[in-house]
Amino acid sequence: MAQLNVNIDHVATIRQARKADEPDPVWAAAECELGGASGITMHLREDCRHIQPRDVELVRQVAKVKLNLEMAMTEAMVRFALKVKPDQVTLVPEKRQELTTEGGLDCRKLQKHLAAVVRRLNRADIEVSAFITPDEDQVKASAQAGCQAVELHTGSYANAPSQAQLTRRLGELEKARDIGWACGLIIHAGHGLTYRNIGPVAALEGLEDFNIGHSIIVRSVFVGIRQATREMIELIDKYSSYCQQ
Repeated sequence: MAQLNVNIDHVATIRQARKADEPDPVWAAAECELGGASGITMHLREDCRHIQPRDVELVRQVAKVKLNLEMAMTEAMVRFALKVKPDQVTLVPEKRQELTTEGGLDCRKLQKHLAAVVRRLNRADIEVSAFITPDEDQVKASAQAGCQAVELHTGSYANAPSQAQLTRRLGELEKARDIGWACGLIIHAGHGLTYRNIGPVAALEGLEDFNIGHSIIVRSVFVGIRQATREMIELIDKYSSYCQQ
């Protein structure tokens, strides 16, 4: 059954808005873990706009669940990952002007660089996932570069303007999952997933982890992050059970 990694970036966004010391992402990680999360996801951007290096270091020390570090393929980020040694690194594209990650990593274009980064991280026993669009060529390029997993970008599904488009996007995710399986990859999914749209994606068989942040942090304003985590897990479990029947 699929599991939930909570992305706590926007806890740090609130903190950085005032350059204060609260809310503390480390405390948030503990609350997510108490709410049943199987993992914590943190995106350390080059501009450190929300998560700071120290946040990652402290969560690595205290979290008892999986730590998934999202990062760009820069030398500085690779060195940081090798120092902190998260359980998993998810390699993402990064643009300074974007509000959030807008698309998938171009694993075909960057395959040589990607393969070199994967080798370095794997030597440190860090599993590597690539954040990609659900495209056949990108899935295959990720596998050829040595990635152990891919995270399928669900943004096009989340933003589908009609039922017909939503059905089409789900089909793309399903096809990419099948290609990934054939390549021996672990399949994760994330981006734009909410309490309202998680159902159809969670019902797809064989998705390992969902990385969800913004919607959970928004919900936590009203019910607390521990309860918000529990509510998302309940939905994932509910819809994941459909594909077990």
